[in-house]
Amino acid sequence: MAENENEMEERMRKKKEEEEAMWADYIEQRKQQRAKEEEELKKLKERQVRRKAQRADQEKQLLAMKKKQEEAKQKEIDEKKAKDAEAKRKRLEESEKKRQAMLDAMKEKDTTAKPNFVISKKGGGAVSIAGAVTKADMIKTKEQLAEDKRVAMNLRMKKCEYDGLGEEQLRKKAADLWDLIVQLESEKYDLEERRKRQDYDLKELTERQKQMNRNKALKKGLDPEAFTGKYPPKINTSSKYERRVDRRTFGDKKVLFEGGWEELYKQYVEKNWTERMKEFKEKDTPKLMQWNPNNPRNRETYEGRREAFDDDDDEIDIMNFQPKEPEPEPQKQSFRQPTPEVQEDEEEEVEAESEEEEEEEDEEE
Repeated sequence: MAENENEMEERMRKKKEEEEAMWADYIEQRKQQRAKEEEELKKLKERQVRRKAQRADQEKQLLAMKKKQEEAKQKEIDEKKAKDAEAKRKRLEESEKKRQAMLDAMKEKDTTAKPNFVISKKGGGAVSIAGAVTKADMIKTKEQLAEDKRVAMNLRMKKCEYDGLGEEQLRKKAADLWDLIVQLESEKYDLEERRKRQDYDLKELTERQKQMNRNKALKKGLDPEAFTGKYPPKINTSSKYERRVDRRTFGDKKVLFEGGWEELYKQYVEKNWTERMKEFKEKDTPKLMQWNPNNPRNRETYEGRREAFDDDDDEIDIMNFQPKEPEPEPQKQSFRQPTPEVQEDEEEEVEAESEEEEEEEDEEE
């Protein structure tokens, strides 16, 4: 027993030593692996820091490049605006010069008594009005018109220099300004009167054009207001050699050539059906004769039939009953057999019933 115990202890000791050696080896390998991982992590962090710095430099370069592009673009826009403003200023200066020349010409020659329009014979009633608004001016927005007005006012209004002027010179300057104001007010009044005259002339021309269109329509046999509306008149599909003017529309004439005899027959059948259906609905339902069991004639016939039926039942012997032999068929005759006359009996019954009803009504009254 003691030897076995010693062997067991020796085995346990050897096994423990092997496990300790194995764990020591495992711990050493784990330390080496941990050191390697820490070194790689350190390298990754350094690489991340370098990458962040590179990205910051790249972003700065991109921002600088975008800023330069925006500045160049803004510079181009400003240059374009300056060019447009300069061209607009020159155009307004030219229009101002033309306006001044026109005003000077109007002052020299009085045109209030004459009409301010010209009718050309070849143009078919074309009207050209002096100082008319162009299409480009009508398309302009409110902002563009305000800008044009501002530029025109800057060109027309000149700065007054009062520095270094004496009393006499200031008086003279004020008198000049007063004369300018009077002149501008007079020009304003003249322009307003001219506009009123133009409106009157335009109304007169429109009325004259309407009258000419009416006469033209009457000559062609159309409605007088055919050419005065917004849209042109309808096309006349009839011949000019017909005695009557065909005023039917194209749709009405198109229906004439659709269907033919089949369409007419269909319309006739539908019309006939509607008329007959209407007559049938308006027609009163026939009153049938009511059966009156209290009528003595009806009572006699009913009792006689019942007695006859009862007698037949009594005479039949059910035990010794034998069916009758079939009778020989009569020979067919070529002439027609006369029908029994039952109509007279039925008429007598109807008359008897009507008389009884009248007697009952008299008794009730």
